[in-house]
Amino acid sequence: MARVSESVPPTPTATRSWSAVLLDLDGTVTDSAPGIIASLKHTFTTLGLPVPNDDELTLFVGPPLADTMRMHGGFNDHETMHAVDVYRDHYAGHALHAPVFPGMAGLIETLGMSSVPLSLATSKPESLATKILEHHGLAQHFDVICGASEDESRAAKSDIVAEALRRLRQQGADVSSPVMVGDRGYDAIGAAVNDVPTIMVEWGYGSPLEAGEAMAVVHSIDQLRALLLT
Repeated sequence: MARVSESVPPTPTATRSWSAVLLDLDGTVTDSAPGIIASLKHTFTTLGLPVPNDDELTLFVGPPLADTMRMHGGFNDHETMHAVDVYRDHYAGHALHAPVFPGMAGLIETLGMSSVPLSLATSKPESLATKILEHHGLAQHFDVICGASEDESRAAKSDIVAEALRRLRQQGADVSSPVMVGDRGYDAIGAAVNDVPTIMVEWGYGSPLEAGEAMAVVHSIDQLRALLLT
């Protein structure tokens, strides 16, 4: 959400303590847009289609890829599955190169050492999300790593949040007052289905209009840390 106006800085409003924290991955933990956009351009080129501009392709970052292919790419179901396969073959060589946003690794480490259970809740395939966290040395700080299933039967953010909460509960964690941290309205809407409030981070890929469902918007790691750990 890097386009939030500097003239009206977002003000955090959350004041409660959280029993569990759920983190999105793309645009929240990692700056993955450049690699995703490169693979999308490859996909459209390979399929012999006009390549959307970078602003249009940024809309693909965050929600399930199949959904965005249908919505923004205009593909039917058969075309979508082929496009996703082409994309994933190319993206496999880029996924691990997405850097962690400055300060986020330290915050994740601090959360991992705290008494607050921590879960990843991402629309990325779970196996790939796990590899990304392992590559950056962050996987060990998460109690649960939850993402989309390989067959995409679990792909909607609401289902991913529900599964993350289920796994935390199964581990004996208190999920009576969880919070979601994400960068897109898609994160907030999916969390709200599960009665989970969302803190939006403005360094991600959403627009200010997407923050309407969020409980608070933060523009720095320090602000996020204060809302999660105090």
